[in-house]
Amino acid sequence: MKQFSFNLKQIPWYNSFRNNFLSNPNRLLAFKATTVIGTLVILTVSLGFPFYAVTLGLGALAGALSETDDHPNGRLKSMALKILGFAISSFSVELLQPYPIILAIGLALSTIVFILIGGVSERFRGVTFGALLVGIYTMIGVEISPNWYIQPVLLISGALIYGIFSYLLLLLKPYSLLEEQLSRGFSALSLYLNEKSKLFPSDEHAEKEIRAKLALLNVQTVEALERCKGVLNSYGESLTNQQPLKPYLHYFMVLQSLHERAASSHERYDLLSANPLNSQLIGGIRQLLHELSYATQNFAESLLTGVPYKHPMALDWLVKTINGMLQNNELKAAHPIKLLIRNLSQSHKTLKSIYKNYDTNLLPELEKDTRTYFERLKVQLHINHPRMRYALRLSVSFLIGYTLSEYFHIAKGEWILLTILFVLQPSYSETRRRLLQRTIGTLAGVVIGILIIRLFTFSGQIVLMLTSAYLFLIWMKRRYSIGVIFVTIFVLCAFNIIANKGVDVMAPRLIDTLIGAFISFIVVRFLWPEWQYKKLPGLLSEAILKNTAYFKAILNEYHKPTTDDLTYRIARREAHLADNDLVMAWQNMQLDPQKQQQLKNKAFTLTYLNHALLSYLSALGAHRNRHHKDTLDMLAFEDHILKALDEAFNWLTTQNNSKIENIEGAFEEISAQLLTTSKEATQMQYILLYNIVEVTLQILEQAKLFKLTTNSN
Repeated sequence: MKQFSFNLKQIPWYNSFRNNFLSNPNRLLAFKATTVIGTLVILTVSLGFPFYAVTLGLGALAGALSETDDHPNGRLKSMALKILGFAISSFSVELLQPYPIILAIGLALSTIVFILIGGVSERFRGVTFGALLVGIYTMIGVEISPNWYIQPVLLISGALIYGIFSYLLLLLKPYSLLEEQLSRGFSALSLYLNEKSKLFPSDEHAEKEIRAKLALLNVQTVEALERCKGVLNSYGESLTNQQPLKPYLHYFMVLQSLHERAASSHERYDLLSANPLNSQLIGGIRQLLHELSYATQNFAESLLTGVPYKHPMALDWLVKTINGMLQNNELKAAHPIKLLIRNLSQSHKTLKSIYKNYDTNLLPELEKDTRTYFERLKVQLHINHPRMRYALRLSVSFLIGYTLSEYFHIAKGEWILLTILFVLQPSYSETRRRLLQRTIGTLAGVVIGILIIRLFTFSGQIVLMLTSAYLFLIWMKRRYSIGVIFVTIFVLCAFNIIANKGVDVMAPRLIDTLIGAFISFIVVRFLWPEWQYKKLPGLLSEAILKNTAYFKAILNEYHKPTTDDLTYRIARREAHLADNDLVMAWQNMQLDPQKQQQLKNKAFTLTYLNHALLSYLSALGAHRNRHHKDTLDMLAFEDHILKALDEAFNWLTTQNNSKIENIEGAFEEISAQLLTTSKEATQMQYILLYNIVEVTLQILEQAKLFKLTTNSN
């Protein structure tokens, strides 16, 4: 087998096709699901059982949509949970169908239970979503099912067959899930580096716009890091021998290090760009960031394809050229441009030696959630918890949708519930975004489907259905609206295969989609609406708190560097997560009703400043391993800055506005002292400390205006 695989790789066209296919992680999921659906549909249709064919296919699709990123051992556990959840959901619908009132109550209560259980762990989240989906699938097909037990058995069988096929593929390459998540992380970082290159050169206006985009790209990168950590922990829990994990832990640590350096800022780049003497170096930095972005994406693809990463020779040459230019420049050793180039050069060295220079005996520790499942569930059992509110909203929406469907005898009214499941999200802004995507996608899918369906024979419609399933899974996570177009065509083909009524059901599907979208909108609009501007004071104070903890962790590293900096990494992670929350609040505010956007400009300014503060902290952290004897002199400012930050947090979390002048005064005094320091050896740290203090002062000034406006409202 290995020899056959080796021979295939020697064929140029095959090698090109293979690498191109594997370089997109969504293609493997789409391939697995389409292969299983296609096999089941073709076999059962050829035997004369079209209903069985489509129901088995829907079960396989539900299995694919609820798949979790687990080690093979964990995948078996999640598969067992999935089959149990699917069985409970599907059989309950079939047995309670003659009793609509009991079914409605059961649907509402089970929704709450499933959503809360899904909040316990990522593994449960996929399983419980799939259980809700299968329950609705059962409702859709109950009228045409030959017997009450047929549908549940077929849906469960489809999911089980897909699960077994996916599990066997995973056994062939058991670490592919780790490679996929790490690849997504490096790809997200590549986009961040490419966007950051636009800062060189930039003016003040351009810098603000680019930094706003960087803040959003940082959200994607941090989310990718979180997913990587989750999968690494899943594998760590399943393996008794941790040695095979070491390369992946190393790549994860490299990704974190590269992200910290990428997120670092040493000075306002518009100020550096304004000096014509810096123009050549600024241009070199732009190109260096471009090349680092390209190299990072190359490594991401190498993780997926298995082709060893080759560091670009152009990057090596560029780093040498820029450093050669620096030697002939009269810039001081601690000049921000020199610090920035040193930072980027280190990123280049890290990528160049990514297969080397790591301690094979040291296994870095990762943060883990040590709470029991019951403790995690208990936290959610409160009306103010976001997950509980989401569960109640979804439950109420299902209840309204099912009641309308039954009372008015709406044709294919179960699709109202299906629309609600996919459209209703935890927040108003997410729901509104998904609502538009679902509606536009369904409308486009109906029009396109009706226009092309008559061009295909029966066999052609099977091919069209399978193609639509594949493209739906490809686009589902990239652009949901396009994915909806293909899933609508899939449904049209499915009903044509079952009873030649695909076109007839398209009008009810469109109407039901509009009803489901409207119900979702009304519920999320009036049931505990969480307007973003109301969350901002709490998010800002949390960001200050986490930034302070990150600052303390950096200073501790300057005091006593450690081999495994878990505490430091946790503090850094929490600071980025707090920044993400602030960024997303500003982003989501733009979809809130107009009258709830009165603080949008202030929200943008606060988001921009907090991300700038985090960038300066990242720069201070990125240079923590470069020590001089005099470096610790900068720690003389430690107590003063930390005290001022603590007071700032206290001021933000109370209604007392009187202390702000004292805090501002303290920061101004610290910045004045930092500005006048003459210690050349530690000037780099002083510059960064000065920027940290100055940005924090600006945040407080904006927070004061924000707080006064909020109180007056």
